[in-house]
Amino acid sequence: MDENKKEHHLHIVLTTQQYQLLCCQAKECRLTKRAYLARLIEGRPVKARPTKEIKELRTEIHHIGNNINQIARSVNAGIAKPEDAKRGLYLLDQVYELMFRIANK
Repeated sequence: MDENKKEHHLHIVLTTQQYQLLCCQAKECRLTKRAYLARLIEGRPVKARPTKEIKELRTEIHHIGNNINQIARSVNAGIAKPEDAKRGLYLLDQVYELMFRIANK
């Protein structure tokens, strides 16, 4: 058997608080405890996955972007007024500001 493929078993003792922290952090990353610890040991990035709220926000922003594109097409075709485009861009700026605040919580 290749030495790199060989599995080694390790028994560690954690306090209740440490174990709960491990479980919580692994769950946030949607990894098993084993996968979470292996990534930490290997120095690979371990990031929490986006929450349901963030996923819903991304979807909503995508829809807003589609609406803004439709407004831009309408303005370019002479159907909508340039003021409509300005209003859309203002609203998009507001959305970006909210995203920035949420991302930095």
